[in-house]
Amino acid sequence: MLPINMRCPYVYCHPLKMHVTLRQLQVFESVARNLSYTQAAQELHLSQPAVSMQIKQLEENVGLDLFERLGKQIFLTEAGREMHHYSRNIAQQLTEAGEVIEQLKGIKRGRLVIAVAGTANYFAPRLLAVFSRQFEGVTVSLDVTNRAGLLQHLEDNDSDMVIMGMPPKNMELDAAAFMDNPLVIIAPRDHELAEADNIPLSRLQQETFVVREQGSGTRIAMERFFTENGISITTGMEMSSNEAIKQAVEAGLGLGIVSLHTLELELETQRLTVLNAESFPILRRWYVVHRQGKRLSPVALAFKQFMLAEASMLLHQNTPA
Repeated sequence: MLPINMRCPYVYCHPLKMHVTLRQLQVFESVARNLSYTQAAQELHLSQPAVSMQIKQLEENVGLDLFERLGKQIFLTEAGREMHHYSRNIAQQLTEAGEVIEQLKGIKRGRLVIAVAGTANYFAPRLLAVFSRQFEGVTVSLDVTNRAGLLQHLEDNDSDMVIMGMPPKNMELDAAAFMDNPLVIIAPRDHELAEADNIPLSRLQQETFVVREQGSGTRIAMERFFTENGISITTGMEMSSNEAIKQAVEAGLGLGIVSLHTLELELETQRLTVLNAESFPILRRWYVVHRQGKRLSPVALAFKQFMLAEASMLLHQNTPA
């Protein structure tokens, strides 16, 4: 018997070639992302039969089913999941290629996809407004999410970059600090500690704290700080947003720990006060983060440079003292 590589050079010596068009990949990516032929058709401004035809032709070229239907829902097959991974990468590379060409003409237009922590949303729109005035042809997509959502964006590599607190150490990331993020203790204006100076940490053990949910960057920093200082605090209610914490503190349900950047309105209107506690504020930093080795588009690179050069200066004048 002949060795495998001598039996049929046309079959065994050449890798399988799929005659796939970019249009088929574009349609497939939309269907895979939406898990709906109808939504993909609406998104791409095509008829549903046209979408179905493109998927059918792609499956014939691949030689495997990419979707399976269970009842009224469609799901990706194993082959479909693999194809979705590559189709997303191809779409991203095509976008990058287009934006590189635009860079040769100057940054006049493009799309910026940003995800920010909920706390960062108190200042991110202000910075994006300034950036947008400098680059008027740029459109911005902003997702405001929690830490878990930010980590998922980094894992999926589906955003240009994220704005977050301490980046995780178990991922290969490029993280650049652009501004301090002090965490402070807040209390109602009439709280008995409101006028006290240098409150001992031990005194805080007599108070109840309203805290962020498990996994929140603020919660992680708070727990690490008290553990390192040998302090055990009482936690009452858990809240999923800074707004909820501030309202709970104002209502007298306990003390809270939030970023100073979230308090501009409350301090101006004197609805809340920042306690003068020993070893506070907890000093953290804000970071611009993206996957290590990621090729930033011209627009994304311009935004990163803008954040590192101008963000702290632009926000300093609006940060409460």
